[in-house]
Formats: sequence, structure tokens, C-alpha cells
Amino acid sequence: MPQMRVAVAGAGIAGLTFVAALRRAGVDCHVYEQTQHLAEVGAGVQLAPNATRLLRRLGLGERLRDVAVAPRAIEMRRWDDGTLLQRTPLGDECHSRFGAPYYTVHRADLHSALLSLVPPDQVHLGARCVAVTQDTDAAVLHMSDGSTVAADLVVGADGIHSVAREQLVADRPRYSGQTIYRGLVSADRVRHLLAEPRVRLWLGPDRHCVCYPVSAGRQVSFGATVAASDWREESWSARGDAAELVAAYEGWHPDVVQLLGAARTVSRWALHDRDSVDRLGSGRVTVIGDAAHPMLPFQAQGANQAIEDAFVLAVCLADAGTGTGTGGLSAALRRYERIRLARTTRIQGRSRNNAKTFHLADGDAQRRRDTAAQTSSGLDGHEWLFGYDAEHAATTSGS
Repeated sequence: MPQMRVAVAGAGIAGLTFVAALRRAGVDCHVYEQTQHLAEVGAGVQLAPNATRLLRRLGLGERLRDVAVAPRAIEMRRWDDGTLLQRTPLGDECHSRFGAPYYTVHRADLHSALLSLVPPDQVHLGARCVAVTQDTDAAVLHMSDGSTVAADLVVGADGIHSVAREQLVADRPRYSGQTIYRGLVSADRVRHLLAEPRVRLWLGPDRHCVCYPVSAGRQVSFGATVAASDWREESWSARGDAAELVAAYEGWHPDVVQLLGAARTVSRWALHDRDSVDRLGSGRVTVIGDAAHPMLPFQAQGANQAIEDAFVLAVCLADAGTGTGTGGLSAALRRYERIRLARTTRIQGRSRNNAKTFHLADGDAQRRRDTAAQTSSGLDGHEWLFGYDAEHAATTSGS
């Protein structure tokens, strides 16, 4: 019986993790990426135990230890005087409890590690997918140069502006009213933030700032939101104005002002929200990562959920066998959907809620939020998130 032909649109974190996980299960596939040169843009990403346990199974444990940072805590602080609102322990305590570390890592380092797991002849660059079609026999990627790729299954890992997702639902972004500036600062310029490696968040009216070390401690990655009505570009690579960012945080805690002032260049991304979908596939097309559940970045779980998706889909397809007919494939995709939808929808909702609670104006609602935060420090509330094993959930789910 011939092996199932799988074509993946997009060689980002979701796409490469899926290819690596599927190859680990004994099934090869090809990934098609629009860029000519793979160089993952962006700044830092937080990898929680629910993702790092999976990446270690791909053999990336040692490589991640070399390039990432294991922060000792997540701290939420008040915007003006730095009052500690909540401390979530990480480091050894988190690792011991959940059996896997919490890392902060530069996106480029994570991307490079994942790329090392995929044979070069299975990664096709300069292949921009502009449409996906399908019939009873195959799904087809249509490229910008007029070429096509037919497969038994197309997996859309093509991000927030997914072409594959159009097979399921029209893209209806809603501007959140917030933009986020992202940047990297040399550790030498902000040594006062690195005495103990931590993820730090400062919450304030209409905005918040988060930072953490990456690149084995050589750099600090930050994200800082600003309410704005005049910036709608949803692009990692769009340049922002560093001086405007600093001005927007005038009066904030000196640690924040010094951090943002040390940034030479920043990118700026308009944050759009999207409704959750009620299905993750149609016929011979399915989606993973941001293509499946684009979410606001206020739960630090976007990359983590993409990695979970990749493993679950790989398990479901491997269990379906090598057949190319629609029966086994359809059952595998429904199983993937059944396992993933409730969890990703919950996380999307929490991210959306944090967009409000992080940015409360000083007053009664803000004081209630701060009191609740101070009484919920610790790891107990993270069990459902950090303790989840996506691969185990897939292998024990049945067909």
C-alpha cells in the first residue's frame, strides 16, 4: 500500500514541528515555504512544559538547553512603583512538578533547532501558496509561479493569514485596539534586569510590558503594547518608531523606561482577534498553529499550542496507517479535531480575557484584579496548562 502523501504549507514553528513529529512516526512529508531564505523573524518566545516535553522527545533537549534560558519565576508588577502582584515559581520547582522545563528562547534559535530535524530535500523554499483546492482524490497547493503540488492531505501551517484556513472559514479579523512593539536589547545594556533570570510583566492602564532573557542570556526580549487606532498592519517585520514607544511609557517604572530606551530598533504589530472555529479540517485539508487558532499573545501559549497541534495530528495520521483513501484519513482528522478544539478554544478565551484585565485603569476593578493575583501565586493554577501531555492525550484517545 502506498504511503500517504502529505504536503505542509508553511515552514514556521508549527510546520517544522509537524514534519519532525510525523517523520518520528515513520511518515515522510514535504513542506512548502514562501520565503527564499529561512530566517525566523521576531524576538523571543516562552516555551512552557507542555511544549518542552514534546520538543525533548524530538531530541532537542540538549540543543534547547544551550540556547535558551530557564527563568526562575514569572513576576507581575504594578506599572508605576513596581509593586509585586504575583509570582509564579519556575526553575527547578516547575521542572520537578511537571517533568519538563520552562524556557525562554529566541524564535530564530527554536526555528533553527526544528529545521535541523528535517531533511533539506523535504523543505521547498520560494514556494508561496496562493490557493488550496481539493476533490475526492487529492488536495492541491497552488503556487504563485503557477506550479501545483497534489497530496492526499494538505496541512495548513501558514500562519495567521492562512490560505488553507480559507477552506474552513473566511478570515474576519477584529482589531483589538492594541498594537505590540517587539524588540531585543543586548544584556550588557540592561544588567539590572538579569540578576535573576525572570519573566517580568508590568501591568498598567491601556498597556503592559513583558520582558525575559533569551539567547543563553545574551539578549533580553521584550513586548510592549500600546493602545492605538491608527496602526492596522499585522506583520512581524513592520518597523515601529522606538522614540514613540518610549514616549508611550513615560511615567512608568524606571526598569521599563530603561529597557525600552535601550532598544535601537523595534517591530510593531497590530493585534487582531478572531473567533474560534468549530472545525479544524474539511475533506483533505486541515490546519495547525496560528492557521487553526490565531490568538492574542496574552497567555504566552501561541507557539506552545502549535507544537501540541503538531504532535496530536502526527499521532492521529500515523495511527490511520499508510492508506490514501478518505475513510481512514477522515477519521484521523476528526480525532485530531476532537482532541484539540476544546483546549485551544479555552486558551484563546483566556488570552482574550487577559487583553482586558492586563490593561485596567487604576480603580476598583484594578484593585480586585491585583488582590486576586496576589492570592493565586504558585503553580497550582497552571496544572491544566503546563501538566498537559498532548502526545499522551492523542495516544489514549482512541480512534
